[in-house]
Amino acid sequence: MSNRIEALRQQLSRRIMLLDGGMGTMIQSYKLSEQDFRGARFADWQSDLQGNNDLLVLTRPDVISEIHHAYLAAGADILETNTFNATTIAMADYHMESLSAEINFTAAKLARACADEWTAKTPDRPRYVAGVLGPTNRTCSISPDVNDPAYRNVTFNQLVTAYRESTRALIEGGADLLMIETVFDTLNAKAAIFAIQSEQEALGVALPLMISGSIRPYAVWSNY
Repeated sequence: MSNRIEALRQQLSRRIMLLDGGMGTMIQSYKLSEQDFRGARFADWQSDLQGNNDLLVLTRPDVISEIHHAYLAAGADILETNTFNATTIAMADYHMESLSAEINFTAAKLARACADEWTAKTPDRPRYVAGVLGPTNRTCSISPDVNDPAYRNVTFNQLVTAYRESTRALIEGGADLLMIETVFDTLNAKAAIFAIQSEQEALGVALPLMISGSIRPYAVWSNY
């Protein structure tokens, strides 16, 4: 891993490297059914699973690999893992909190295999894997209830715990760097950063970190 990270830094010092594109929109183009999401393993799951895109690394890994290869063929240097909603917090919508670590680990291994295959073709242009940590579907600094501004549906410590589990699984699955993706709450981002730092210290590694944010514009009204 340390050799790959050093090679990544050297590549970045010499050229602009390209990330892949959206995973969700590509998955939508396959028009997958409820059965595709369930597969044989989750045929009798208690809740609907269609739309749980992260689960596809377990039930339709062929689709996710095909998308990774398509982005690599288009010129991507860095693949993002299919784990945008794979934290225990987000997976609770499907009663799949216990699968979070497995999904993150499997997604990283899947992207790693695709990246390594293309690196073998052109060793002078190695490909890399970014382990994705999404913003979750909860916000630590804003109340979801307009009638109770002080209410929060997640705590900082809960976010840290969830992010640490995902971070460990992504690293163990073969991620070269970590990405806090499309985060919309700075306190969520802070929890993710703290979790990543804490988990990397525990594992004795130091992967590069990227952060992408979503900024919501607000209209300013005037009575003048």
